Amino acid sequence: MLKKRSVMLSGHATSVALEPEFWIILDRIADARGLSHAGLLAWVDETRGRRPLASACRLLALDHAARPGDAQAD
Repeated sequence: MLKKRSVMLSGHATSVALEPEFWIILDRIADARGLSHAGLLAWVDETRGRRPLASACRLLALDHAARPGDAQAD
C-alpha cells in the first residue's frame, strides 16, 4: 500500500505516494542531512531533472540503501 505525503514545492501543493519502506529510508536521509521530509523533497525536486518526483525519490532511497555501511535492519 502506498503512503502519500503532501508538500509545497516551488509554491505549489503536491503530493508524493511511495511505499512505506521508501519513506523509512528517505526519513533517514533527511535526518542525516538535518532536513525535514519537506526539505528533502524540495531538494529532490530541484535536482531530479525531467524524472518524475516519485521515481527520483525511489532512486535516491535505493542509492542510499545500496551504499556499504548504510544498510540498517529495522
